Amino acid sequence: MKIALVSSSGGHLYQLYMLKEWWQKYNRFWVTFDKEDAKSLLADEKKYYCYYPTNRNIPNLIKNTFLAFKILIKEKPDLIISTGAGVAVPFFYIGKILGCKLVYIEVFDRIDLPTLTGKLVYPITDLFLLQWEEQKRFYPKGIVIGGFV
Repeated sequence: MKIALVSSSGGHLYQLYMLKEWWQKYNRFWVTFDKEDAKSLLADEKKYYCYYPTNRNIPNLIKNTFLAFKILIKEKPDLIISTGAGVAVPFFYIGKILGCKLVYIEVFDRIDLPTLTGKLVYPITDLFLLQWEEQKRFYPKGIVIGGFV
């Protein structure tokens, strides 16, 4: 199985990185921002850098959509997993078209409101994971796995 791990840098990236015990067993690649934390955490990992900022930035959404198509056609992952944020949206929608399984993990620090990315990808995910029981009111089909940070 080949996995694409897609996230913004910072807390989103760190939450995905915390799953290392699981993802290190698989053939994988990362898509994230070209920032110092990503360079440090993923020094020995295969990675692609995407365009940022992504929050409500339409030009970068368009660029990342073309990038997603290019990377996903080249790499052919079986699974795309993400904790957000905006970069997940084009990768999930292109991935869905290409037949990838999609797993989204709603972030640990959003309990009272859903994230924009979560709302956008929820309808197309194969598995939507939550870290808080309170998040179920926004994502009723989500599965609570508890916090892992």
